Amino acid sequence: MLFFLLGEQHRIFEYLTVRIGFTAVIAFMITVLLGPWFIKRIKLLQVGQVIRDDGPERHREKEGTPTMGGVLMIVGVLIPAFLWANLSVPYVQAILVVLVLFGAIGFIDDYLKVVRNNPRGVRGPVKFIIEAAVVLAITVYLVGFDTGYTTHLSIPFWKEYTAIDLGWVYPLFAVMVIVGAANAVNLTDGLDGLAIAPLIICSLTYLLFAYIVGRSDWSSYLLIPYIRNAGEVGIICAAMAGAGLGFLWFNSYPAQVFMGDVGSLALGGTLGTVAVVTKHELVLAIAGGLFVIEAVSVILQVVGFKLTGKRIFRMAPLHHHFELAGWAEPKVIVRFWILSIIFSVLALGTLKIR
Repeated sequence: MLFFLLGEQHRIFEYLTVRIGFTAVIAFMITVLLGPWFIKRIKLLQVGQVIRDDGPERHREKEGTPTMGGVLMIVGVLIPAFLWANLSVPYVQAILVVLVLFGAIGFIDDYLKVVRNNPRGVRGPVKFIIEAAVVLAITVYLVGFDTGYTTHLSIPFWKEYTAIDLGWVYPLFAVMVIVGAANAVNLTDGLDGLAIAPLIICSLTYLLFAYIVGRSDWSSYLLIPYIRNAGEVGIICAAMAGAGLGFLWFNSYPAQVFMGDVGSLALGGTLGTVAVVTKHELVLAIAGGLFVIEAVSVILQVVGFKLTGKRIFRMAPLHHHFELAGWAEPKVIVRFWILSIIFSVLALGTLKIR
């Protein structure tokens, strides 16, 4: 760990902002430099994307595009995190565990679908149970092992942080946030670059949240919870943003590689965990508003069809609805990116409006 090795000799490396900058740059470079080799290897292994039969017809040309690019991003996050983050901080440990384990779940799911030609992959209930078990274990660790973490809920626009204590219900609430975030990102990942850009934007938003809640002076001024050492979480956010930018280099339209479930579940779960450990759980519904809309569109489509026998949208998730309405794929992607930026700006506004 360069944080410990260099910090003792050069005080500049003790500054969190310096380490955040190095982390983002290294994560980007790792992903960009390894990208061509990774894509080539995936092609040789014939690990290509399988397109749904009921999907938009224009997606047929994407059949066989290399997938499971999330492995590249996980590597791009882990290496700089191990180099520059303080791994003794429980919050950092929790986030990295979720990144790896959710990535493993997604990897198995992708492997079954692409390599074993099993279109169902890991069954939904099984996937949920494993994800929930991981989150419950992480939350119990944070709450029960004198880490300084509490079960109080931080509510946007509310001054009194300690007003609501969820107690034993909090771990279940954490499951809803983290598992929900992971699967919402997974549902959004249906067009070239559609999911990764909002992930980058949300990561940068939560980098600011982590930095602020880790400072007693700023958090006191803004009437938000102070969490000791939470600033280290900003390094993970910087790694996600850097690795995401590197991946977008290859995932932008027309995509050379897709992230697969291994990427969407890992990074979505990591983002949800960041929201939980920084005590800005509910704000994630604002910052990640695009992911929420995509997930809700699927829920409405399923429920509406079961109740009425009719579909609310031409196709769900919502981005497919606009495709079938005649929007070109790049137009859908860029407009959804714009919405993501707006949602993150609104989320940052909750820091001041209380």
